[in-house]
Amino acid sequence: MADFYKVLGVARDASDDDIKQAYRRLATKWHPDRNEGSAEAEEKFKEITEAYDVLKDPEKRAAYNRYGEAGLRGTGAGGGFHHVDLSEALNIFMRDFGAFGGFGDLFAQQGGKRSGPRAGQDVKITVELSLAEVAAGSTKTFTVKLLDPCDKCTGSGVEPGSKPATCHTCAGSGEVRRAQRSFFGQFVSVAPCPMCSGEGVVITAPCKKCRGEGRARGEHTIPVQIPAGVSSGQYMTLRGLGNAGPRGGPRGDVLIVFDVAEDPRFERDGEDLYTEVLVGYPQLVLGADVNVPTLGGPLSVRIPPGTQSGQVIHLRGRGLPRVNSSGTGDLHVRVQLWTPDRVSKEEEKLLRELQAYQQTPPEGARGKGFWSKMKEALGA
Repeated sequence: MADFYKVLGVARDASDDDIKQAYRRLATKWHPDRNEGSAEAEEKFKEITEAYDVLKDPEKRAAYNRYGEAGLRGTGAGGGFHHVDLSEALNIFMRDFGAFGGFGDLFAQQGGKRSGPRAGQDVKITVELSLAEVAAGSTKTFTVKLLDPCDKCTGSGVEPGSKPATCHTCAGSGEVRRAQRSFFGQFVSVAPCPMCSGEGVVITAPCKKCRGEGRARGEHTIPVQIPAGVSSGQYMTLRGLGNAGPRGGPRGDVLIVFDVAEDPRFERDGEDLYTEVLVGYPQLVLGADVNVPTLGGPLSVRIPPGTQSGQVIHLRGRGLPRVNSSGTGDLHVRVQLWTPDRVSKEEEKLLRELQAYQQTPPEGARGKGFWSKMKEALGA
């Protein structure tokens, strides 16, 4: 989970113009068409575009500032934060800095091929976590089968001793262009070459081991450091650790998707936790020390005399860590009166004696309503 501000090289209080200028400078430097299709430049371009796409949007930026990438779910990213792929990154760049942004025809200036070997597919791994693991963070190791470059042809897909031939359809550029005229002038559409699938070359003697695919399946062990505070549906991306692309293409990514098991002791709301303790009538009236469940084990909490049933006690810093940020949520403990189903004869006798002396509630007094309790629980 990268720091988007560091990616763009701007301060956390940077203005919108500062963010736009930083992205424009870096995107120009790392654009794939200015780096001859370099895989490193492509990854860098996706990374800075991803950062820009979040920080330029006020809603996404506010959520990211508070919760990191975890806060980006629900801001148009579905169940988890969606990382941009190359096509999305290029679309964002052209949309904000295209022909009207002062770059001119960037692709025509460079004249290099835009396509090249295709990247490998991403791999999704679902990680089951307990609430205790979410609170502390954890390291897990996974063994997965991935597509690796073929060891016989070193991923080229070509039988050793042979060479791929230049595609005659696109003359090795990997793309075909079609010009169309309209009322507004001439438009040029660019698409991957249908003959070579955008690779610029055609294999005439495919590798016998991988049949020209350039890949073979292998087993990998991947250690993953899971940050504290994650939620179900969120995920982190391990860039360049997925399947190798066909015929020398770059690796895809590994997506680690989190699935947090429910804990019957708690209800979760972001980094805050809610729980309930049952106490007897004498404890509410006279006050008592009761054990409250926390993620670190039972905690003794003092209930003041005269506590009302339904009252909420706030334990600061006993919740979950804020993912990718400093600070910890709170634990909200609702004190609830426990009424026994049956009592002994001695207990019934004492209760009837108490009833004779029991104070009656003041006239007009009533318990707190649902919304009042909710406001109290949220500290409003």
